[in-house]
Amino acid sequence: MMRYLRLALVQLRISAAAGMAYRGDFLLEGLMALAWMAMTLLPLFVLYQGRESVAGWDAPSAMIVIGYFMAVRAVLEGVVSPSFVDLVERIRSGAFDYVLLKPVDAQAIVSASRFEPWKIFDLLGALVLVVYAFVKKGHAPEIQHVGLGLVLFVAGVLAMYSLWILCAAASFWVVRLDNLTYLLGAIFDVARWPVHVFRGLWRFVFTFVIPVAVMTTFPAMALLGRLDAQTALGTIGGALGLLLVSRLVWRFAIRNYTSASS
Repeated sequence: MMRYLRLALVQLRISAAAGMAYRGDFLLEGLMALAWMAMTLLPLFVLYQGRESVAGWDAPSAMIVIGYFMAVRAVLEGVVSPSFVDLVERIRSGAFDYVLLKPVDAQAIVSASRFEPWKIFDLLGALVLVVYAFVKKGHAPEIQHVGLGLVLFVAGVLAMYSLWILCAAASFWVVRLDNLTYLLGAIFDVARWPVHVFRGLWRFVFTFVIPVAVMTTFPAMALLGRLDAQTALGTIGGALGLLLVSRLVWRFAIRNYTSASS
């Protein structure tokens, strides 16, 4: 485990050095993160104009969901998506052969092959937004709720990562997956809303099929002290189960990999 952690830290240091080489771009990305946060919050302000609550969620509570959405998206665009794009290019060119020759797990290498360090601005913005939401609510979260909220945030990140690994595995058979990644990104955008605003079939889909509720709604409920133990355990178990499935599919894809250079 420490070996893979050191590998990830080396990759992070290289990406940070490359990003800081152009400090103007780094600062510009920070300003763009602020603008993106404002655009993300705009629909929330429009929805709650003249309303006290929507589907049992008041505006500050819904703002916490958006905070988790911003944090998970920062991980997605800062770590997962760049590495996924790099993987597809390696498969297309045949450079993935060299990944398999390295004395470490191939999934670990491709999962940390590239970082976008300026996405730290999005993470900081998400934290500020959650703090502001609790200021608006007039009380701070209890320490046990903060702990559970962090655990479920990790579970949400794992669920998101697992979906992208499944897409990565599909790239061994279908190299051009741009449309699929755009589709998943568009679907992920619904995670900015509490899953309770959706009814019937859509709530089921966004909870069990494409688990955006696991990524944002349930962690927010945990932080608010509104999540029961059964749902919390189910969320963690579901994320770990999805991670296991993605690992098995990845291993199957590796076994059936045929080099583009052969």
